[in-house]
Amino acid sequence: MQKTLRTLLLYLSAVALLFASCTEKKVYRIGVSQCAEGRWREKVNNEMLASQHLYEQDVKLTIASAHDDTQLQVKQIDSLVNAGIDLLVVAPNEAEPIAAAIERVRQKGIPVICFDRKVKGDNYTAFIGGSNVEAGHAIGVNVIDVAHGMIATGHKPLVLEITALMSSSPAQERHEGFAKALEGHNELDYVCREGDWSSETTCRIVKEQIKTGRLPDIVFCHNDGMATGAYKAVVETGTEGKINIYGIDGMPDEGLDYVQFGHQLASYVYPTGGEEIVRLALNILTGKSYERENKLDGILVVRENAWSVATTTKELMRQNENLVTIQDKLEDYLGLYNTQHKALMASILLIILLVVAVISIWRAYVLSQRAIRKRQALNEEETLFYTNPDSRKVRQVFDAPTEELPVPKSQDTIFAEMLNEAIRQNMSNPSLKMEDLGETVGLSRVQLYRKVKAITGLSPVELLRQMRLQQGYVLLSTTNKTVQEIAYEVGFGTPGYFSKCFRQQYGKYPMELRNATNVT
Repeated sequence: MQKTLRTLLLYLSAVALLFASCTEKKVYRIGVSQCAEGRWREKVNNEMLASQHLYEQDVKLTIASAHDDTQLQVKQIDSLVNAGIDLLVVAPNEAEPIAAAIERVRQKGIPVICFDRKVKGDNYTAFIGGSNVEAGHAIGVNVIDVAHGMIATGHKPLVLEITALMSSSPAQERHEGFAKALEGHNELDYVCREGDWSSETTCRIVKEQIKTGRLPDIVFCHNDGMATGAYKAVVETGTEGKINIYGIDGMPDEGLDYVQFGHQLASYVYPTGGEEIVRLALNILTGKSYERENKLDGILVVRENAWSVATTTKELMRQNENLVTIQDKLEDYLGLYNTQHKALMASILLIILLVVAVISIWRAYVLSQRAIRKRQALNEEETLFYTNPDSRKVRQVFDAPTEELPVPKSQDTIFAEMLNEAIRQNMSNPSLKMEDLGETVGLSRVQLYRKVKAITGLSPVELLRQMRLQQGYVLLSTTNKTVQEIAYEVGFGTPGYFSKCFRQQYGKYPMELRNATNVT
């Protein structure tokens, strides 16, 4: 009879669990490998995150940034694959070195979307991004117009192009488009120098050209970050207003503002297309038709249209940030719904168990009576053991003084220690999510929020930011690392955002603290 009841119980439990699992919807896991940080890529990330719940399918994005480190990007790609992603979206830091990693992904049957940049060869599922050739060409056409105005005064203008790292496909294609626009225009001088995407290198190259005695009339940089380096060079050499600077990206607070301020003559809004990336990924994953090559359109920004473009772009970015916030709240609600759903299924299973329990009550009663009689016999033996003098001596060997026992810790203390350790171990990860912390300490996202809020008065996100800023304060006060190095080390996506949060927390910028502590 007991064996029959056990078999019935296992069968009913399996049926209940099967019913619960059948209600779960397929979640498509998309891994995103960004080659670098920056405002442009932050905009792409926010657009993709905001698009997760715009479609019928459930999507889970995991984003990693390689910080311009090709080897790190290779490791991150392998890690995303090992985590079980269904599709990889990648912006290669360098076209050729990343090719082998992409090959490994494709061999495992995982689709690959290249965006913004291409990998060497054609071993990818689809590409999406703006046309770098068109961006370079649009800048080149405008440069020719400006140069002709100089030629009309009898001056032969010097055009200096400073490329990005030429091992990356955007640099190659932007140079190709720019050089093609200038082809055949012998009425101007054209010089091309290779840079590395950084403003520091661009600043040095511009200064070197100025020192030759031949002042460049026009400087074309492959992005607006490099253009800031060119502007710094002209300010420091006292040539501001004599050199026209061009860039590419056209982001608010960067290129768009620089054009309005007059620091740059023009910029090119290079499209991000985060929503289009997610739509393309879902078309591939769900077997729908899609184009292998997907071009996004950009626009040239000059002084006349910079304000309207900046206003529209800022509003769209604000709406995307709001969508990401709504998405976070939606995930909390969905988590609560899943918890309630599981509770319902547990209740159904409990009812089944109660039915089985009623059937077996009579047997339990018989067994309990037998256990009581056995316990009574054991009690008699224990009484003899504790009253016998020889037994008391033996028992004293196992007794420990109360003062030697460790003081028990409260559950809140244990939780706080676990959470503190989890945050410190993962602090440098800018993509750290609350779900990851919750999983480490054994709590859901909602439970983690309530627990942290009750203990510290802060939300988990606020606590994480505060601990990052505290660690940044220590590193600024005790090391000679740069602000940029410290920002990345404590998990901030950009040095600018780190400086802004630091000032809000401590009332001063990082460099003000560094100067006050005399750390060099």
